[in-house]
This record gives sequence, structure tokens and C-alpha cells, in this order.
Amino acid sequence: MKEFLKELPELAEEKRLESKKYFARLKKRVPKRLDLIMQDLHEEEFKKTDCLTCGNCCKTTSPIFTEKDIERIAKHLRIKVVKFIEQYLERDEDDFYVLKSSPCTFLDLNDNTCFIYDVRPKACSEYPHTNRRKFIQIAELTIKNTEICPAAYNIVEALKVKLPK
Repeated sequence: MKEFLKELPELAEEKRLESKKYFARLKKRVPKRLDLIMQDLHEEEFKKTDCLTCGNCCKTTSPIFTEKDIERIAKHLRIKVVKFIEQYLERDEDDFYVLKSSPCTFLDLNDNTCFIYDVRPKACSEYPHTNRRKFIQIAELTIKNTEICPAAYNIVEALKVKLPK
């Protein structure tokens, strides 16, 4: 896994233009069964992918924290919402709350476990978003995620084989 993670940004970059063109063609005529295909590819990939052997998303990026996420996590940590925001979060260029630093403050770097796993942000629990409904709406995000997440990369490449355009 470590070797693949080193190669991943370069591999994703090599495939970026191809993927952008692929999704642009797919958007013009979205197959009715695309979401089902994506869910199947997602499930197949995660039968063989263990996020704990990777943790690259937690080491390199920040999820978006919704108000509900913030309230839930602050309550879990037994601190006030204002204190949680002050201590851990900042606004990004799109005015979303994100972590001030990476790797994630809540990541145990020894084993890639999450200290707040049971109350983690919704964006974390849904990552890499490859099994969500109306998948085509997040094609750009998915292409970006292929640079970070080996599973996302593999799923996109598998989709190209399953649904050639």
C-alpha cells in the first residue's frame, strides 16, 4: 500500500485528462443504472481495501464540518461548540469549516484509527463518495479524490472498463 500511495498522485495526474473527458461524455448521456454500477464497484473495491492500511485522506485533506457535525463532536468531546471551532477549525476559501491542520487532529498515526470515529463528520463517513446517489454530480470531486484515495482511483478505472465511452 505504501508504494502505491507514493505513485498515486502521479498515476492520477496521468489519468486526469482522460477521466475528465470520460465523465464529460458520461454527463451528456447519463446511464440510468450509473448509480447502481457505482455502488457495485464501490462494494467490490472495499471488499479488498482496508482504509486502516492507508489513512491517506486523513493525513492529507480535511473534510467539511457541518453545523451538525460540529455540535455532535463538541458534545462527544464535552466542550462548547465555540471552543471546538476555535481549537480545531477554520473557514476555507468556500467559507466551509475545515480542520486547521493536517494530518487530522483526531487520527492516531500509529494505526490510522480515528479518536472520534463514532461521531466523525458526515463527509468522513461517506468518503470517497463513490457510492452516493446522483454520483455524476460529483464527478469533479471524484477525479480529485483519485489523487488521494487508492480505492477512488481503482473505482474510476473500473468504471471506465465497465462502461466504456
